Amino acid sequence: MTMKIKLAVAFAGTLALTACIPADEPGAKAQRGVVTGAIAGGLLGATAGGNNDRLARTAIGAGVGAIAGGLIGSALDRQAAELRGQVGNNVQIINEGNQLRVVMPQDILFATDSATLQSTLIQDLRAVSQSLLDYPNSTIQVIGHTDNVGAAAYNQELSQRRANSVANVLRDYGVPGGRVVAFGRGEDTPVASNLTPEGRSQNRRVEIIIRPNA
Repeated sequence: MTMKIKLAVAFAGTLALTACIPADEPGAKAQRGVVTGAIAGGLLGATAGGNNDRLARTAIGAGVGAIAGGLIGSALDRQAAELRGQVGNNVQIINEGNQLRVVMPQDILFATDSATLQSTLIQDLRAVSQSLLDYPNSTIQVIGHTDNVGAAAYNQELSQRRANSVANVLRDYGVPGGRVVAFGRGEDTPVASNLTPEGRSQNRRVEIIIRPNA
């Protein structure tokens, strides 16, 4: 069996193993991180250097990968649980296994056509900022999104200004500027249909992506 085939089989095994872990099981993200990290580390070890010590490198790589993946998964589980208890019900905390996605509807963040934050959401952003300080080993993307009402160029510019407003609050509460990048995607990445008021409301949002450093 060639190395390429072995890699493909191992990758398929990773997907099968992680799929066997129920999503609602306590610590599921951490368990998936261990499995994925172990196999990824093993593959790196197996493909490095010559054949003589490949088995030893594979075992070492798998162990290191499992530890790293498990630590990242456990930290994300804890951070997500803490954030859910600190922010309002309108804010979604989504644990995607390798990152957290904090989704804030723009309708509660901003008035129509405005990039000035409403004071009622400052407390939620303060909680997010404190979480980022408590878990400093991550980078943050603040991404603005709009519906498709109006000119695309205007929506792009508005989404950028709104992302900047949220990012500035995070920095004001002490999150180092080097960890935070803000940008707008306008109407390009909807999560619902723009044909209904409900769908357009879902598409108007700011997402804060918290990505642990490897």
